Amino acid sequence: MHFEAYDTGGYYDEMFEARGRPRAGYELLTKKLESMAEQDILRRQLAAERALLDMGITFNVYGSEHGTEKIFPFDIVPRVVEAAEWTTIERGLKQRIHALNLFVDDMYHGQRVLSDGVVPRELVASAKSYLQPCQGLRPPKGIWCHVVGTDLVRDRDGQYYVLEDNLRCPSGVSYVLENRELMKRTFPQVFEASRVRPVEIYPGKLLEMLQSIAPAGVENPTCVVLTPGVYNSAYFEHSFLAQQMGIELVEGRDLVVRNGEVAMRTTQGLRRVDVIYRRIDDVFLDPKTFRPDSLLGVEGLMDVYRAGRVSMANAPGTGIADDKVLYAYVPKIIRYYLGEDAILPNVPTYVCRDDKERAYVVANLDKLVVKAANESGGYGMLIGPHATVAERETFAGLIEADPRNYIAQPMLGLSRVPTIVGDHFEGRHVDLRPYVLYGEDIYVLPGGLTRVALKAGSCVVNSSQGGGSKDTWVLC
Repeated sequence: MHFEAYDTGGYYDEMFEARGRPRAGYELLTKKLESMAEQDILRRQLAAERALLDMGITFNVYGSEHGTEKIFPFDIVPRVVEAAEWTTIERGLKQRIHALNLFVDDMYHGQRVLSDGVVPRELVASAKSYLQPCQGLRPPKGIWCHVVGTDLVRDRDGQYYVLEDNLRCPSGVSYVLENRELMKRTFPQVFEASRVRPVEIYPGKLLEMLQSIAPAGVENPTCVVLTPGVYNSAYFEHSFLAQQMGIELVEGRDLVVRNGEVAMRTTQGLRRVDVIYRRIDDVFLDPKTFRPDSLLGVEGLMDVYRAGRVSMANAPGTGIADDKVLYAYVPKIIRYYLGEDAILPNVPTYVCRDDKERAYVVANLDKLVVKAANESGGYGMLIGPHATVAERETFAGLIEADPRNYIAQPMLGLSRVPTIVGDHFEGRHVDLRPYVLYGEDIYVLPGGLTRVALKAGSCVVNSSQGGGSKDTWVLC
C-alpha cells in the first residue's frame, strides 16, 4: 500500500509534486507510510473509525431513510499546511473578517457602501438574510461576526481561493478537535516530530471570546450554548462545545425573559444569563420579533439584547454577509472599508441578476457551477459539467425566473490529498474551513476542517452529500 502507482491526475496534489516527490511538510509522513505494512495502515484506519463510533461523533441527516445519525467518515492521511503558507491564509482571513464586520455594521446603520454605489442597493433590499428588525442594533464593541468558518479551496495553479463565508452558525469545529485526538493516537511519533501547531486550545479561546462580549459591568458572566435540540444536524457539536467550555447547553424552552433580563431555569430556580452562543438561525431566535411560529427561540429575547442586557454570538443580522450573491462583491467591500486589495481572492463569479452575465451563464451551463443565494450544505446547486441536459435546462429556467437568486462560477480543479480507498491510496478532492474568532482581537485557529469528497471524481465535500474529513496539520 505504497505510493509508486499513485496518480496526481493533473490536479494540485497537497502531498506530492508532479514528479512523485513528497512536498517538504510531508516527508516524514511519506517515509512512515512507505515503511508500514499494508495491514498495519488499514488496521490504524479501522481503529480510527471504531474510535469515532465509540465517541459518538455523529451528525444528523434530514430525511434519510437509513436513520438520522451518521458517523462522519474520517481518513487518516492528514492534510499538511506549511508555516509560510498558513501565514498568508491567516492574514487573508483576518482582513476579510474585519471588512465583513464593517459591512454588516454599515448595513444596519448608515449604509454608506450602498449610497456610494459599491454594492447595489436592491441586492440588499431583496436579500432574505437582511433583517429589518436588526436596524440600529449596537452589538458590544461593534462586533457582529464573532465565530466565522470561511471555506477555502485550492485550484490547479496552487492558489487558495475563498469559496464562501459562513457568518451565522458555522459548524464543524468539533470534528477538528476530535480528528486531532485520533491522529495523535494514529501516528504519534510522526505527529510529534512534525511540530504541528495545537488546536485543542479552541474551546478556551471560544469561552474567552464569549466572556469578552458580556454586557457592561458584568464581572463573571454566565455563558450558555443555545441549541435547537437533538434533531439538529450539528447537535453533537453543540453539546461537545458546551461540555468543553464547562458551560450549560440550553434549548429555547430552558430560557425565559423576566424583569428585562434573560434567565435559565435551574433546579435552584432562575439564574441570569449574560452571553448566549446561539446555534439557532436568526429568524428563529425570538417569535415576538421574527417568525411568530418559532418554537426554538425565546420570546422577548431581542428586547433584552437591544437594551444591552444580554450579548449574543453571532449577533443577529450577520447573515446578510452570507448571501452568495453579495459574496461576489467582497473584494470591492475590502477595498472600500480597508483601502486594501484582498489577500485571498474570490473564485471568479458571474452574478445572474446582471443581464450580460446571465446570458453568458445560461449559454455555458455545461462549463459552470451554479449556486442558489440562500442554500447551503451542497443543496440548490448545479455542477454543470456533471449534469444531464435535462438538469441544465431545468436550471436555466430557474435562473431566468429568479435571476437575483443565482450566481455561477467556473468549475475548479480542487486540490487533492491521498486517501485510503480499499487497499490502496487514491487522490480525493478537498476543501478547507478554518475557524476565526473575533473578540478582543481576531484569532484564527491554526488548522481547520479539511473536508474530503469520498466519491471518485466528486467535488462535493459536504457531509450531507457523502463527504468525510481529514486532520489539518499546520506546521510551526
